[in-house]
Amino acid sequence: MFSKEETQILESLVNCIIPADDHPDGWSAGVGDYLFKQFESDLQDKLSDYQTGLASLNMEAQSTYEQSFSELSSTEQTQLLTNIEAGQIKSGQENLQAFFSMAIEHTTEGYYSNPENGGNRDGVAWDMMGFEVTQ
Repeated sequence: MFSKEETQILESLVNCIIPADDHPDGWSAGVGDYLFKQFESDLQDKLSDYQTGLASLNMEAQSTYEQSFSELSSTEQTQLLTNIEAGQIKSGQENLQAFFSMAIEHTTEGYYSNPENGGNRDGVAWDMMGFEVTQ
């Protein structure tokens, strides 16, 4: 589905959107599992958008820092994404703002979703919010 490099970029992006604090980062909380599961069903039509978006994000990182997005420090990743969100794109990759917005939406879906959907591993997000699951 994704190359090793694409997966590394996606993991870095997810963890930049939901970094670790007292709770796990997005990837550790199962967002990657959620996304991969969704790419086989509800988000199947978004798979090529993600592949293009990850490549564009990496091109922007290369244009700005001469490194892959996944190799940047968390500070550099955050600054790059802040610039993208503000429309300050050096590489000419016009689809980056829309891709970043979509990635935020799907990342938060995965983080807060029902664990049966692949994300929110062990209900960490629900626990964080004080949501108690009754069986």
